[in-house]
Amino acid sequence: MTENAIQTPTVQPTSLEERKQTLRNRIRVYFDGCNEADVDKIAAQFTPDAVHFFPPGIGGPWRGARTIGENWRRLVKTVGSAWSIERYIVDPDAHEAVIEWTHWKTRSGQALRGDEWYKFDPESGLITEIRAFYASPADARTHIHLEDFDYVAEGYQLEPPEARPHPDAEYTAEQAAAEREAARSYIGKIQ
Repeated sequence: MTENAIQTPTVQPTSLEERKQTLRNRIRVYFDGCNEADVDKIAAQFTPDAVHFFPPGIGGPWRGARTIGENWRRLVKTVGSAWSIERYIVDPDAHEAVIEWTHWKTRSGQALRGDEWYKFDPESGLITEIRAFYASPADARTHIHLEDFDYVAEGYQLEPPEARPHPDAEYTAEQAAAEREAARSYIGKIQ
């Protein structure tokens, strides 16, 4: 896909519900691209100059549609990343949305929950900015969740939505199992 293809505006629907669904679908296709490790599909959801911000210590921000796609593909290949969307709130009049997600790091057996704030270009409907917020700081735990929140009762996914390792992964299922066991052993020692 060329940079020009990424910039191609989409036709904007007119009704409030149609505009809401368009923004929701933009996020859904972005997450599908992430789970598929499809750089072009990811990049096509963003303006060329889009920015993805992260909490401190994560290595961000990522600048540019292609960079965002390439970085997510790298994480699928190296740490077995897979993502699920748990909740959406979309405001088509403000061209913004908020989602709650789970980032499954299947190689190490970790799960991270968080939220992202999205801004969209009013003309094209493409994503211009994402600001990621994590449920809590990363520590030695394998699953980072809100304390005492009943994820089961609220209908959250408890397993990754995609089988891992990805076919292009830079690790094997056996390596991932050994790393998860080492992490469990380490956590047992510090608790």
